[in-house]
Amino acid sequence: MSSSRRSFLRSLLPFALLTAGAAYALASWNWCGPWEERTPEVLSQVRGEGPLRAGAAKVALSPPFPVVVAGYAPPRSEASQAELPLQARALVLEAGGARVGVVSLELLFVTPEITAGVRERAAKAGVKEVLVVATHTHSSFGGYDARWVAQLSGTGRYQESSVNAAVAGAGEALEKAAASLRDVTLEVASAADAGLVYSRSGGDAPDGQLTRAVLRGAQGPVAEVLVFAGHATLIPRQRSFVDPDFPGRLSALREEAGHGVSLFVQGSEGNASVAFNEGQGPERALGFARKLSALADGAVPASEPGPVRLAFARVQTALPRPDSSRLVPAFTRAAGDNFLCASSPREAEVDALALGPLELLSIPGEPTVAAGRALADASGATHVLGLANGYVGYLDTPEQVRAGQGESRRQYFGPALLERLGAAARVASGAVGFSSDAVGSK
Repeated sequence: MSSSRRSFLRSLLPFALLTAGAAYALASWNWCGPWEERTPEVLSQVRGEGPLRAGAAKVALSPPFPVVVAGYAPPRSEASQAELPLQARALVLEAGGARVGVVSLELLFVTPEITAGVRERAAKAGVKEVLVVATHTHSSFGGYDARWVAQLSGTGRYQESSVNAAVAGAGEALEKAAASLRDVTLEVASAADAGLVYSRSGGDAPDGQLTRAVLRGAQGPVAEVLVFAGHATLIPRQRSFVDPDFPGRLSALREEAGHGVSLFVQGSEGNASVAFNEGQGPERALGFARKLSALADGAVPASEPGPVRLAFARVQTALPRPDSSRLVPAFTRAAGDNFLCASSPREAEVDALALGPLELLSIPGEPTVAAGRALADASGATHVLGLANGYVGYLDTPEQVRAGQGESRRQYFGPALLERLGAAARVASGAVGFSSDAVGSK
């Protein structure tokens, strides 16, 4: 290298250092601003008791092919078709003048934008209260979350057509379900096999419990709701097909066997991984679905006598300021916080649904087993459901967050997150009237 060139490069060094320092200072500036703290607020509620009616339907989703396959960090594959059709499944319940809809979408998660669109469609069909959940399938289509963090970490580039596909399928399923209401009885049972799952990050181990709620009409089952906790990651990444993984295959197996429309709902699956390694890809997902179906068959439900209680409440709570301390190196902490602030919601919705002996608390994220137990203790819920009506990421206990352990290494917020959601859970359960001696597992 010539001396003149070396001299030129040396002259640029101070400018480069100054530029880097300015960029670091700019990124480290507190762009978050103040985050509001307020008491959780009841947005809406409905309560009724009487003879139970139910209607159910499923509608195939129509992803905007070609579309990114969601579920993992880059690089991501792009899908041009589906291994099996992705589905939206809907259940509408009615008792004592109260009407509530439940939608299960074969997606990685749902967003407030999707939830609002589904509720708008449902209201036109006379269903004003709707719970929208995702099966947490890591091989479904993406593109439906506009937040930068979501686009980078899981769902890929945002495109409105993906949102429209999810809303259209869910809305049509709800409309068909509402139009098919009929008298039903409610039957509830649970069975467990702890060998089906394990904790992928330490902490409390999942118990492998599957809860089955059957809505049975005069001509046979109208619908079935299956609650289980386990990451739907049996389909390998980097495939050119979207796929519903084991939740979709389980629902299809149950429907083929005559159990009505089968809605799969995730429980506290934040640290729950599937312990099943027979076969590869679709074969493995089908094998595990058969295991779960057999477990469901072993949960022989008993009919709930008399009038059925149906209640639902939506509660909004402010979220704590995002905290990237476990996600990035210490010297980039401020910049990490700023990045999370730009993509993190400032409020979240927590819902409570009571259906006979089932008292369900729903969280817009992925609670671990320990976090789910803490929320159940706080609210009296028989079950804590994840991935409902939005997505705030993982939720672990304050102890795990402070220690930087467990799933807190993926959590976007600090240790106060569980406290905020727990406060909202107490308000929601109070609005619905959860009983202290409800049937079920906490």
